[in-house]
Amino acid sequence: MTHTLVIDTSYGSTVGLVGHRPIIETDSRTHVERLQVNIAKACEQAGIQPSDLTRIIVGTGPGPFTGLRAGIVTAKALAFATGAQLIGQNILDAQALLGIIRNNDGSLTPIAQHQAQTSDDGADKAETTERRLILAVNDARRRQLYFELIDAQAYRSALQTSQPAEQRRQLATLIRMDIDYPDSIVQRVNQAAKQLHTVAGDYRIDIIGHGAQRYSDAWNQLEQAYTILDASLPEQGKEGLQAFAELAITQLNGGATPAPAEPLYLRRPDVSVPNPLKHVLNHGAATAADTH
Repeated sequence: MTHTLVIDTSYGSTVGLVGHRPIIETDSRTHVERLQVNIAKACEQAGIQPSDLTRIIVGTGPGPFTGLRAGIVTAKALAFATGAQLIGQNILDAQALLGIIRNNDGSLTPIAQHQAQTSDDGADKAETTERRLILAVNDARRRQLYFELIDAQAYRSALQTSQPAEQRRQLATLIRMDIDYPDSIVQRVNQAAKQLHTVAGDYRIDIIGHGAQRYSDAWNQLEQAYTILDASLPEQGKEGLQAFAELAITQLNGGATPAPAEPLYLRRPDVSVPNPLKHVLNHGAATAADTH
């Protein structure tokens, strides 16, 4: 029997066994300390031992340095100790998936059902005449957002292919994963959507993820209708955890190598190389060796 553990610390902390409700910590000041405790609790609730795990799926961000690294390091250590398969999954693709599978009543449709909703000629029977774009975001702090812009119709079609994950992503992505200020994001989205409009006609924009509500004033500058959902896929309960895991597992289609569990920061580090030490009297600039 397969036991799949999901760990995502790109925003707060979400831990859970697929098939069970996740344990969520939204307080960024405590989620790192509680991560291992919650993993043990999730295994206990599922009636298994950590040694029973067969697969671990870890969120790779983008997200803040400290919290993101804690989740990934924990996942790597646990996979090494248990022999479980380790798969990385970025959170923005998961947010985009949420925009596709979430129903008006808040429930989530299984991915397999969306994959089956195609006609013989490959057209998506669930897609309306109105095209949807999904602006997936995650709070990057410092008044910035991690984001990417996805064509919902192309994304759904890409899920049905056996191509490697990176190739599938390219088919659906209008703006690749990046970090920027909300006002600048709006300008970039307007430009990309305007180009698409000349080809595909009318569209609307779904803005999904942590920070979507926080920067709602900026979205008023969007040139087309939009809706906001301030949530993430792992936080949508048992069904969301299942969908997050299924998305990561689709990377294995066609025998492709799973995405590495490496953090996506997107922001340059705050540290920098210091200036040379000031010279004294007639001596030249001091070097590191001179200070010992």
